[in-house]
Amino acid sequence: MTKLLLSLHVLAAVLAIGPVTVAASMFPKALRHAHSDPRDREALTNLRLLHRICRVYAAIGIAVPVFGFATAGSLGVLGSGWLITSILLTAAAAATLALLILPAQDRALAAAQTPGSSPGPGPGSAGRLAMHTGVFNLLWATVTVLMIIRPGSTTGA
Repeated sequence: MTKLLLSLHVLAAVLAIGPVTVAASMFPKALRHAHSDPRDREALTNLRLLHRICRVYAAIGIAVPVFGFATAGSLGVLGSGWLITSILLTAAAAATLALLILPAQDRALAAAQTPGSSPGPGPGSAGRLAMHTGVFNLLWATVTVLMIIRPGSTTGA
């Protein structure tokens, strides 16, 4: 059962978090492009698509910690420091996505869809969004490394 849970956890991470990190990383450049030529309908379509990918896969990504907790319980490592650190980093990544990235994408997309509007909430909105996305990606990369290395782990799984 542990191997099944671990497999589902890893698959959920790859299939759900991967698309969010890629789409969120592409969004700031697409936003800059959309604002450089407001008449470019394809640029606006790309923004909508990237934002939809982020929203949908963020919701699907809830499966990652669900399977993660089930796997950790099965392995008996719920109290391990590396796992607690991973949980905190995962929560920080989720908060970054839910509280910073997705709302900023919403605002930027709304501004891009409104003719004659400014590029977003102040200068550098694409830059700030890129920075938040970089933090999000770095948090997930750190969690991935912790899941692989598992300092102090003796489970052998």
